[in-house]
Amino acid sequence: MMKIIAKERLPEVLQLLAKDYNVLVPAKFEGVSRFTPYSADVELALEENVLMPPKDIFFPQTEKMYKFKAKDKSLEIEELPVEKEEQLIFGIRSCDLKSLECLDQVFLTKGYVDHFYKDKRDRTALIALSCLQPQEACFCGSMGVDPQNGVGADIQAYDLKDKIGFKAISAKGQEILEKISGLLAEEEVTIPTFGEFNLKADIEGVPEKLQGMFDHPLWADICRKCLNCGACTYVCPTCHCFDIDSEVRGEDGVKIRCWDTCMFGEYTQMAGGHNPRPTKKERVRNRFMHKLRYFPERYKMLLCTGCGRCVVKCPVNLDITAIIKKIKEAE
Repeated sequence: MMKIIAKERLPEVLQLLAKDYNVLVPAKFEGVSRFTPYSADVELALEENVLMPPKDIFFPQTEKMYKFKAKDKSLEIEELPVEKEEQLIFGIRSCDLKSLECLDQVFLTKGYVDHFYKDKRDRTALIALSCLQPQEACFCGSMGVDPQNGVGADIQAYDLKDKIGFKAISAKGQEILEKISGLLAEEEVTIPTFGEFNLKADIEGVPEKLQGMFDHPLWADICRKCLNCGACTYVCPTCHCFDIDSEVRGEDGVKIRCWDTCMFGEYTQMAGGHNPRPTKKERVRNRFMHKLRYFPERYKMLLCTGCGRCVVKCPVNLDITAIIKKIKEAE
């Protein structure tokens, strides 16, 4: 038995939850599909995953860290008010849940906790939504992700075509279901069979093989058509490069963290002028080495979740699944 509601009544569920949470839903906003605050006039986008991942909910593209005042020889630092509103993400897919697991490793482990990230994670509930059919560029199954069962969600919601089914995973999820129980019915359901992936990647042995491929001629071949535009990193749910800068007016200033990308030459430019990644080859190599070797070595997990966004948005069709195949075949 599963708690269910007709898909056409889903707005009633979201409206009820919006009384206690800042509810974020997948929707088209200014022509781009992304997670946006729910309101009655928001048109839900549930047929396929959003283009912009939920990464920026926890790790914003631009984020003020603290204010400071410099006067004479003294420096005063003022912490910014902490947002306390509980939030809930509805409709997060399994590949993006996996991406949060990756970001958790970066921002919450190895002896350092990033409180900007942790604060948002701690006050966010997650309702995953199963997928019915893979999009053309999806390959999450190859990365060990189950598109119908998200790991780390508080509630797993199932797309039952004309209905939505809900299954509590955590105690927090059970509390949420109790809040909306008056709108739900119980029904015996069959979860629809998931379709076949168009893209696949055989990742077995790739991290280990890459240990001996730092100077392989493969990278010079792969990088030729890359534009170093950085589009892949901005739509990627796991890329987390950032820069820290200051905005100063007179004695007052604010420290700001913003996304950056290893695809840009300036990212590794040193103060003395030296750049350890001076050309496209080094930058492209670093991107795929990080995804497929360095991150697995450090955190025992891949830094690619198979969401396919980079494949979709790359203007020159640099396909990571094709690169994995070339790595497997390289001698």
